[in-house]
Amino acid sequence: MAERIWGLAAVPAAERTDLLAAPVAAGLEDWKAVAAERPPLVAEVDPELSDTAAASEAYGFPMEAGANCIVVTGKRGGEVRTAACVVLATTRLDVNGAVRRRLDVRKASFARQDDAVAATGMEYGGITPVGLPEGWPLLVDAAVAACPLVVVGSGVRRSKLIVPGAALAGLPGAETVDGLGLPLES
Repeated sequence: MAERIWGLAAVPAAERTDLLAAPVAAGLEDWKAVAAERPPLVAEVDPELSDTAAASEAYGFPMEAGANCIVVTGKRGGEVRTAACVVLATTRLDVNGAVRRRLDVRKASFARQDDAVAATGMEYGGITPVGLPEGWPLLVDAAVAACPLVVVGSGVRRSKLIVPGAALAGLPGAETVDGLGLPLES
């Protein structure tokens, strides 16, 4: 039976792995350690309305509860360094400040779409912190970690995960970073 959260009909993600990218379904094992009391939920959405702002409007969740997972890369001494970063939809990622310093690179930038999709095994626009490649740092903005529930990608555009922000911060490789998300400029 679906649980209504905002305008989303959510069910335990473990019951609907058909709504998840394969790496995300496999990554559900990580939840047993970080959020056993609140398993991740998944809700089917219209893929045309999957972008955070459109989903917020269509399904009634506040933008303050929307989270985006962004893949960032940089180079140091010829070595490519990659991280996934999670910030609230009401902020912008501090790529050349907090992320660049954490990756210890001269310049950080958003990963190319094709590279992010190939590396994660997830659809662009649905990339999520659950089921990321082993060894990637996962940087979670402190504001995300403080949210009781966030709506984030599920690895595919046709659904969304609904999870406690603190559980994202407890995933393997995760690090909570103050100021990772900066206020949007008006």
